[in-house]
Amino acid sequence: MFKNNKTSLAIIAALSGFTLVGCGGGSSMDTTPTPIPTTPTAPPISSTPTWTAGVFEQSNDLKNFCETPRTGNDPFNNNAPYPDQVGSALYEKLWLRSWSDETYLWYDEIADNDPESFATVADYFAQLKTEQLTDSGAKKDNFHFSEPTEDYFQEAQSGVTSGYGINWAFIGDSADRILRVAYLEDGSPASQIGFQRGDTVLSVDGVSITTNTESGIDTLNEGLFSPTNGDSHTIVVQSNDGAEKTFNVTAGNIEQTPVQNVKTITTANGSNVGYMQFNSHISIAQEGLIDAVNKFKADRVDELVIDFRYNGGGLLALSAQLAYMVAGSANVQNRFYYQTQQNDKQPVDSPFPFIDEEIDYSTFFSTGETLPDLNLSKVYVLSTSDTCSASEAFINGLKGIDAEVILIGDTTCGKPYGFTPTHNCATTYYTIQFSGVNNQGFGEYAAGFSPTPTPQFNADVQGCKIEDDFDHQLGDSNEAVLATALFHVENGSCPIRTATAAKAEPVSFSNTQESLAPLNVSTQFTQRNMDLTWPTLSEEK
Repeated sequence: MFKNNKTSLAIIAALSGFTLVGCGGGSSMDTTPTPIPTTPTAPPISSTPTWTAGVFEQSNDLKNFCETPRTGNDPFNNNAPYPDQVGSALYEKLWLRSWSDETYLWYDEIADNDPESFATVADYFAQLKTEQLTDSGAKKDNFHFSEPTEDYFQEAQSGVTSGYGINWAFIGDSADRILRVAYLEDGSPASQIGFQRGDTVLSVDGVSITTNTESGIDTLNEGLFSPTNGDSHTIVVQSNDGAEKTFNVTAGNIEQTPVQNVKTITTANGSNVGYMQFNSHISIAQEGLIDAVNKFKADRVDELVIDFRYNGGGLLALSAQLAYMVAGSANVQNRFYYQTQQNDKQPVDSPFPFIDEEIDYSTFFSTGETLPDLNLSKVYVLSTSDTCSASEAFINGLKGIDAEVILIGDTTCGKPYGFTPTHNCATTYYTIQFSGVNNQGFGEYAAGFSPTPTPQFNADVQGCKIEDDFDHQLGDSNEAVLATALFHVENGSCPIRTATAAKAEPVSFSNTQESLAPLNVSTQFTQRNMDLTWPTLSEEK
């Protein structure tokens, strides 16, 4: 249990920097900046690094020596001077090499290639990971990426991203060219001009969604996934009623609304069922989750449905808070929520607790305020293949204390891994640094949690498989996935007729970095910056 004292706070500070595909904070409790000269200084000539196969310098000795150092003060770090010093691309590559060797979960599976053989720092980082495959033939590591540090802090601290406020979903296989609106951010430009969940994209700036020309693909990528703030684009969609609609929408800074559609639904047999859509484990979600739980307490809900369909993860600490607010102290009984397992170069961490207090996420200290709880021994979770990371930790953590989790929807993404976002030279890097297990020692769900009426394996979860329903709005009792959960509440079983779940891949609406990166709908980077290449005719099966 998380208590308001220095010992437990130190544990939380150390661990809550770990994030599961999403936002995160630093793990240091000391927020006092160390004075650093505002003018970058060149390192001594004798300290110029060199690469020797199998020989690794300490990463701290290579950190912050940048090819293009920033000057001035960092608005995201108490306006302290940037730590950057004059360095080189080789410095940055060798820092990545040493940092990966020290912290990467499978460090002994990284090929130690000459960094000078790679044109850019990004190219070098891309291959600092295992190339081994799982038993199913899939890549062992699908969660290796980076983003500009400014973007990281903007989203982590304020939930602000760039775009229209549309979260997209690819429907079907990668060869299909079907893109629909999954959900909208409250008050966003897209929501204000009439976009709705289920709208299917027909064209962007006059270019058909089915184009296979390079210039057409560039137009689609720019207009849909990487619009420049202030620029307007024309998007033509077909709405659920079959009508064709044309929208001219302008991109801007969008404040995310991670908790949406909080309501209590009364079923035919009189059960009060709480429902909330939870989109991202970012720090600004804490207030919305607390408000939702307080509403459910006041409404005396009998059951709870949490819609994780588009939640790609985020802060593990927030996940532990939500799990506590669902289960309460009577069900938690001082058992732990999550135990990290790192490589053999790292110390063994203390187990991560169920957290029963509010957190000041700017410092990772407790506020001393006790969280409300529902004292439920059962929870319904709505899922897709983009229910990932911290959302899966929530499922696994509750299963670890024998709480009943009913999974409705599709198999989750399969990410029992996490990392600490690490900043160097204006870039934030994510490399897998730990896996995690629950209180019963289980964490082998790399293939995801699968809903089934008859669980046979540890990664099977009692529940019903049903495809996502884009013809109804989220929170609508007639929407197929929620309706299936409500049926299960009343009958204790799945409806007799359910459809095979189809893949629906939500895509970040934030800025992209490479306009022609491969489109791989089996790789999940929900709520992160990513790029897409639309399938060409030669790729279609």
